[in-house]
Amino acid sequence: MEPLYHLFFWGIVLFFPYVKYLGREGGYPMSFSHELVALFFNIIPTYSMYLWFFPINNKKRYILIVLLLFICSALVYYYADNFFHLEENHKDHRWRSIISSLVTYVTFSLVFFTLFSVKKLYAKQLELDTAKQEKQQAELSALKAHVNPHFLFNTLNNIYANALKKDEKTPDLILKLSDNFRYLLHEGQKEQVTLDKEITHIKDYISLQEERLSTKVNVSFLEDIHNPQKQIAPLLLIPFVENAFKYTSTLKGNKHPIKIKTTLNTEQFYFYCENSYDKNKISEIETNWQESGIGIKNTKKRLQLLYPKQHQLLIKEENNLFKVTLTILL
Repeated sequence: MEPLYHLFFWGIVLFFPYVKYLGREGGYPMSFSHELVALFFNIIPTYSMYLWFFPINNKKRYILIVLLLFICSALVYYYADNFFHLEENHKDHRWRSIISSLVTYVTFSLVFFTLFSVKKLYAKQLELDTAKQEKQQAELSALKAHVNPHFLFNTLNNIYANALKKDEKTPDLILKLSDNFRYLLHEGQKEQVTLDKEITHIKDYISLQEERLSTKVNVSFLEDIHNPQKQIAPLLLIPFVENAFKYTSTLKGNKHPIKIKTTLNTEQFYFYCENSYDKNKISEIETNWQESGIGIKNTKKRLQLLYPKQHQLLIKEENNLFKVTLTILL
């Protein structure tokens, strides 16, 4: 669509002199080829600014180049324009012609700078809309992860078994499952939540998974948050925790370690998650659990949109360990 606007604009520039002289005796005195040459020399500096100068950073370094471009274009156009004024003493108007060309270049550049600015604002708005859509998708994916039969049915079965045994943990497990859904449906819809709420959500999820996997995992959770009321985007950490349980569940044996650490030092938030990992066992993960959860790929996108240049995410697979290190400047 944009090329049509450009064609329309330059069409107006090209035919404006003829429209201006419409109805006058003799009409516009200059030939159409003269206007095409003038148009060509107007387009060169204008699009040099639009396509090259406006998008670059540190424009001060290139101002001299722009000035030279304008002056050279004005000089070349002056000599090209002489071919259309053979019967006139065009040299008497040299400086007036050059200054007129420079003013024209500046004017057209300002017009296209306005267009460039509008496009940039529109692109920024699209980026914000995309971030909002990504957040909504993440919330839906997170809800799907916890409503997924693999998680829900196993958890309910464990709670039912505990209830039959009249286990004292039964009410606590029901409460944690309820809080899990409440967090997703209410806090997960917000732009920001406090760190203590986000970490409590993770702890509840860990408790439910520990109950489901019984002796298969050995979870170590360390927390050092000096300001639990610090704000963070919700549902950013849970994908890595889900991932840890997802892949540990495929391993044989018991007491597979899952290490999780969260710290906040002034403005710097630190999250670390480590779990045992075996690539050969990925195919054994149930399909409905493989496809559940927000996913690390989606989380990377959210981090880029929500904390651009304010986060660092490192993911390593080494010595049969899957390690995630995330730092965010809150």
